[in-house]
Parts: sequence; C-alpha cells; structure tokens
Amino acid sequence: MSTLTKPNHIWRKISRIRELRDMKQEALAQALGTNQQAISAIENSETIDEEKLIEVAKALGVTVEAIKNFSEEAAINYFNSFNEAVNNSHFGNNNQCTFNPLDKLMETVEENKKLYERLLQSEKDKIEYLEKLLKGK
Repeated sequence: MSTLTKPNHIWRKISRIRELRDMKQEALAQALGTNQQAISAIENSETIDEEKLIEVAKALGVTVEAIKNFSEEAAINYFNSFNEAVNNSHFGNNNQCTFNPLDKLMETVEENKKLYERLLQSEKDKIEYLEKLLKGK
C-alpha cells in the first residue's frame, strides 16, 4: 500500500472534481462507506494511499489518472471547447420541425379510431359466432 505525497494537494483536486460533478461530500462519503466529516477531514490532508485513491476515483466516475493530472485550466478549456462544439453543431442551429405536430397527432387519433372500430367489430363477430354455436347445440 503506497502513499502518495502531494506537492499539488491531490485532495484539492478530488474536491474540485467532486464539485464539478455536482457531488456533495455526503454523497462521496456514502459511496466510500464513511461520513461527511471524514471526507471533510481527508480533503484537507496532503496524502492519500493508492487503494483509497482508486476507490475515490471509482466513486467520482473518473480514472485515477484524471485525478492525478487534473488542473483547473484544463477543466476550463474542456468546458469551453465542449460548449463551442455544442453551439457549432447542426442540432444546435436547426430547431424547426419539418412537419406539423398537430397534423401528426390527428393522424394518430384517426388511426386509433380505426383500430378501435376493428377491435369492436371483431368482438361483435365473436359474439355472433358463439351465439350460433349455442343455438346449434
């Protein structure tokens, strides 16, 4: 069980990743089988053993390397490039329907009416058939 010493405070990185993932200390604590106070205390520590780091990474849904290599600048660049990609994509610029939704709804209503009428006729046919069978006995 090796211990990582951190000149760049790995728990600060973990805390920041947790915040970016909109995860409270309580949620991380529950995932790790501990309590919020313990998470608060260890987020202020300078070291973490490798096994605990693996558990934390799994609870946060990231890799150990993502935690070790995390930087605020990289995160900002990632989110900025992600937003630019979304804004420049085709689905972000073309929000117009190629059909009238009310027409589609009315078509569906008419189809349902036809299906209901067919079902009703089928049930009537069954009743007539059963009545004929009973009269024939």
